[in-house]
Amino acid sequence: MKIFTQINEVRNYLKRQYPATVGFVPTMGALHKGHLTLLERAKAENEIAICSIFVNPIQFNNAQDLQYYPRPFEQDVVLLEKVNCDVLFAPSEAEMYPQIPAISVQVGKLGEVMEGKYRAGHFNGVGVVVCKLFNIVRPNVAYFGQKDLQQCAVIRQVVEDMSIDLELKICPTLRENDGLAMSSRNLRLSPTQRQIAPLIYQALQTAEKIIREEQNLAKAQAEAVRMIEQESAFRLEYLEIVNLRSLEEMKEMNKTLQTEPLAICVAAHLGNVRLIDNVVLEN
Repeated sequence: MKIFTQINEVRNYLKRQYPATVGFVPTMGALHKGHLTLLERAKAENEIAICSIFVNPIQFNNAQDLQYYPRPFEQDVVLLEKVNCDVLFAPSEAEMYPQIPAISVQVGKLGEVMEGKYRAGHFNGVGVVVCKLFNIVRPNVAYFGQKDLQQCAVIRQVVEDMSIDLELKICPTLRENDGLAMSSRNLRLSPTQRQIAPLIYQALQTAEKIIREEQNLAKAQAEAVRMIEQESAFRLEYLEIVNLRSLEEMKEMNKTLQTEPLAICVAAHLGNVRLIDNVVLEN
């Protein structure tokens, strides 16, 4: 596996590989099986699989969250080599942002709901970094996990609006045996918190069951909220049932799931660790 830390290095290398197809998995490191599955798919479907590791400071609105974000770089390199990743691009903050970006990427209503309500400026930071990474790597296909559902919707909109020439593939969320969505943040959970954390997915499953059986969104939302809030260790930020495409909050089943797929999305703090998850309802 080739490791590059400079933009010009990785650009020049990939130019020399043309016309080989490139599959790209952008990450912030602390890799887990979910990331590795994306890379395995990128490797299987393209001639070159490239991963980036960059903890993007401009998408954090909480300085403490940025400070404590896990960075096990050497361990990540070992994992990437095990899945035969071809290229790792691991730039420094100074390399990516030699100066504070003067350009912003406003993503409209997609960035104002759910995560956008609680993480001011987050999706502007996401928009800027994905534009930079896509411009540096010029991939044929970019792979993302469904766990970050709102981020995927934002990136899709950025790609469409900016006419970026690549294909996006959104892959299913990988889960631990107890249902907890795989996430780099899980490394920060204490043993006790780790035992409690799967309650988030259990609540989402309950809401999904109510929607499918009773077509009652209000009841589904209320019951899922109740399940999470009965565990005092959680601090719930939001639990919303939204249109999968527009992310508009849905209050009633005015259309069938076949024409209007839904997503149940949640964010909750467990101690000082913020966890997100979702389930998608499609026929």
